[in-house]
Amino acid sequence: MSGQVTLVYGDELMKHHLSDSHPLQPIRVKLTMELIRSTGLIEHCHLVPPRPATIKELELVHAPEYVDLVRKLSDPEQRTRVPHERVMEAGFDSADNPISDELHVGTALVVGATMVAAQAVAGGAALHAFSPSGGLHHAHRSRASGFCTYDDPAIACRWLKDQGHRVAYVDVDVHHGDGVEQIFYSDPDVLTISLHESGRYLFPGTGFPEDSGSEPGRGAAANLPFIPFTWDEPWLEAFDRVVPTLLRRFRPTVLVTQDGCDTHYLDPLAHLAGTTRIWPHVGRVFHELAHELCEGRWVALGGGGYAVREVVPRAWTLFFAEMVEHPELAEDLNDRSDVVPGPEAQERVWTALRQDLTRLGEVHGLEL
Repeated sequence: MSGQVTLVYGDELMKHHLSDSHPLQPIRVKLTMELIRSTGLIEHCHLVPPRPATIKELELVHAPEYVDLVRKLSDPEQRTRVPHERVMEAGFDSADNPISDELHVGTALVVGATMVAAQAVAGGAALHAFSPSGGLHHAHRSRASGFCTYDDPAIACRWLKDQGHRVAYVDVDVHHGDGVEQIFYSDPDVLTISLHESGRYLFPGTGFPEDSGSEPGRGAAANLPFIPFTWDEPWLEAFDRVVPTLLRRFRPTVLVTQDGCDTHYLDPLAHLAGTTRIWPHVGRVFHELAHELCEGRWVALGGGGYAVREVVPRAWTLFFAEMVEHPELAEDLNDRSDVVPGPEAQERVWTALRQDLTRLGEVHGLEL
């Protein structure tokens, strides 16, 4: 299943810096790149630089007036003339989405990096591409949310659809991929699948099995929530039951994955009990499905991950090792064992998962 792999990175992506105290720190991507280099995985891919997204690309999913607002908020002189009500409406009234001088430039570079990856795959320069800075899946058409200003996964999916592709988007970040889902909620040609910690316990409070799209895209959104303390075994069982089944029924021509690694037990912003041991499996299954269904076309993005030094570089390097088919180069990076909660928590996790799998199957007419 070998094929040319593109890796998109440049130090200019460090401009995507929301604030010194913000949980989303771009150094995690640089540290991932250092690990990819030190393991020798860099020898098995083509490293290409990012570029800023064009305004036209941003407006594939974002309202022109929103893009214009973000640009004004990034200019210290124009910023003072924006009414506070407009700032609040656009989601820039909290520490989650702070205003800075590089707000537009930094996030446009992330979108551009994701577009470089998508264009490499669509144009045949690569079979697979990884843009670890990408995966800002919470941004909405006219509103920033959850650390995300521009929605690079949605922009890539829309662009790929416009090239004639049938797009499947799979999001395994611990937070529900609400922005991407909402943008394509009525679109039958873009399937969105999100596996995440339940919105009953975690931001953004959405993404339940009943949420399956609206006409004419009914059935083109799928959501599986996990309750706190879900560990590797039930998480992987759910992944294996849901993702291949839904993808094989949808028959995409390109696969886009958001690979946030904040499911880890050390992540400070969530409550699952995963380890890095899921990532070789996740990468391998995505790789196999891309070849089985999409002639190899696979665009992989980063996403959440706030154990910046302890987890993110290892998780994404393990994942990337599967993309380039050299897992042996990264195997020493893996957690030595999984983290299993006590008997009562185990029972709660399995009971909730069985119920949610049953409900998801009923909603989509599948045996899961």
